[in-house]
Amino acid sequence: MIGSTRNLRVLAYPAPADLRKGYNGLSGLVLQDLGQDPLSGDCFLFVNRTRDAVKVLMWDGTGLCIFQKRLERGRFAALWRRREDGVVVLTMSELALLLEGCRLEAKLPLSPKAVDCGGPVRRGGPCRGINTR
Repeated sequence: MIGSTRNLRVLAYPAPADLRKGYNGLSGLVLQDLGQDPLSGDCFLFVNRTRDAVKVLMWDGTGLCIFQKRLERGRFAALWRRREDGVVVLTMSELALLLEGCRLEAKLPLSPKAVDCGGPVRRGGPCRGINTR
């Protein structure tokens, strides 16, 4: 697995990429097309046109790393077909699922919405003693 922290963002390049590119070529795509810093520590995902190979570019604090995977059968999900208006942001869990061959159908929030009680935050939580049902 790439990294172990859940704080990493994964930014998927929104078009098929030429995976013959190395560190400098992929960094150029990140800078020019995504408008992001390749040295930010985020992961940048690139998928080729036939969707049988991916590369992930990541800065680990000392240098750029490229992780790659090529499928012998099947294809990776076409993330660029979902949103052509910008960068697709994934979590590390979603990246792991994509690399395992799962397809992203929909994103659902797992955390409940924040409850605003309109008062100051007290010890024990913002709505202590209030029935929020």
